[in-house]
Amino acid sequence: MAEGVESIKLEALSLSEGIRESPVCILVLGMAGSGKTTFTQKLIQHAQEKFNPYVVNLDPACREVPYAAHVDIRDTVNYREVMKQYQLGPNGGIVTALNMFTTKMAQFAELVRRAGERGHKWCVIDTPGQIEVFNWSASGSIITEGLATMFPTIVVYVMDVERSACPTTFMSNMLYACSILYKTRLPFLVALNKIDLKDCGFVMDWMTDFEAFQEAQEEEHSFVSNLTRTMSLTLDTFYENLRTCGVSAKTGVGFTQLLTKILESVDEYETDYKPVYEKKRQERLAESATGPKPVDHVEEDGHAVPLGLSLQDPPPHTGNSIFLMAPSLVPESAEIEDEEEMEEDAKGTAEEQNFHSFVQNHLTAQQSKRDKLQQEQEQAQP
Repeated sequence: MAEGVESIKLEALSLSEGIRESPVCILVLGMAGSGKTTFTQKLIQHAQEKFNPYVVNLDPACREVPYAAHVDIRDTVNYREVMKQYQLGPNGGIVTALNMFTTKMAQFAELVRRAGERGHKWCVIDTPGQIEVFNWSASGSIITEGLATMFPTIVVYVMDVERSACPTTFMSNMLYACSILYKTRLPFLVALNKIDLKDCGFVMDWMTDFEAFQEAQEEEHSFVSNLTRTMSLTLDTFYENLRTCGVSAKTGVGFTQLLTKILESVDEYETDYKPVYEKKRQERLAESATGPKPVDHVEEDGHAVPLGLSLQDPPPHTGNSIFLMAPSLVPESAEIEDEEEMEEDAKGTAEEQNFHSFVQNHLTAQQSKRDKLQQEQEQAQP
């Protein structure tokens, strides 16, 4: 096995060697509920034999994932503990968890590099459900650009076809896709998901035929429809070179064509985007050579404070796969988590019982009032 993970230093070890041919990093983005995780699972299954994907989960808030991840952010950062310690809401907890993860970006990139040496041709990265948390946060940019300067990287935007049947929702998805394309500056592929529920032909028509979209728009009579009509003219250039593919993450339909589209996107990275990121790589190397060296600790009030989280090799039962681990933030035993879940379930059951009791008492009181009123009316009759 390669040298231990704990020996990886904070400086970017891989930058000096240039952009590699593998693994190809595939960032899976999309709106909440678009089916990203199910899509990721199906993509892994179809690519397993030929591309042996190295799988990364960057969603710290999910309870379970339907695939085996080689690197899981939940093993590095305890999402619940982050929310509790920093008094954050769900989105703030996700952003902070990603920020903590990016303090180990050099180590993460090194794990991806080693995966490529072990024969993993693809690295599939599942991102948080709240797309804006990843796409517009500093950590999202660090992860995206950090990978793109060392490996061929593409973006797959998962779009829910069924929800996009409304022209306004469709335009919202397209605007988000357009913004991600220009922000990441990477090859972009739109996966039109859930075609088992609704055919994606109307999406293709709306992208290629302005009049067809206008006809669908005429059926809506809302204030926002005027904005949608105007924006449809603006996105004509965006549609011209947009690579799309209809798929069903549930049934697996369309994934053969999707793999072909991904390979086309990789070729596009090599010809159009690699020179740009090669230039960025050289700039980073120049900065690291002339700039201050990263320190291993921060002095505060005379006490040394460790920088970031400690990493360790995977436990023996994980085989040859390498996982990121942060023992200081992972509960000491699974029993603690089970006890917390049991407490939460007990609280939820108690609240539900209290609610039902309140409703029942209210109904009983209302019935008593009606009975009393009826009795008074009967007594008042001659």
